[in-house]
Amino acid sequence: MNFEQVEHGSRLILTGILGENLPEGMEESPTRMAKAFAELTKGYTVDISALFKVFEHDGKDQIVAFRDMRFVSLCEHHAMVFTGMASVAYLPDKKVIGASKIARLVNAHANRFQLQERIASDVARDLQEYLSPKGVAVILQAEHSCMRCRGVKSESSQMVTSVMTGVFRDNQSSRMEVLSLLGFRQ
Repeated sequence: MNFEQVEHGSRLILTGILGENLPEGMEESPTRMAKAFAELTKGYTVDISALFKVFEHDGKDQIVAFRDMRFVSLCEHHAMVFTGMASVAYLPDKKVIGASKIARLVNAHANRFQLQERIASDVARDLQEYLSPKGVAVILQAEHSCMRCRGVKSESSQMVTSVMTGVFRDNQSSRMEVLSLLGFRQ
């Protein structure tokens, strides 16, 4: 990210709305905005492959599940924030990764200009690619400020997306088990 360009662009947006002289108290807003964008888009600098320090695993019949991981992302259509919870599970074949790496993977994809559907797909794809598990389940639930604050102004809506691969897609019993572990009622 070119901080100076983002700061300059932020100033242009604010002066375009408010006029050339920013109101008192907003003189530092372009810098604050650039810092916020830097934090909200830090996922572009994450080396995804570095998250996958794998461990050999002999509990091949145990689902590894993580739920209620908070994430924040920027809608690529409006540059507005959407926030939510991610639930991720996989059934290992031979490899597992450290627990914190799942949350880091979700955040690496969320901390970009994104679509919710793409975050779920990217997380599932990476787990499948680097771990070759028997199945992956990714469910995201999020509230989009672009839906709440503008346009339709749907204040209570929540978007839910899911990606299932392997046994979680093909085997009804495995799907029901993972959904139960992740806290979703059938």
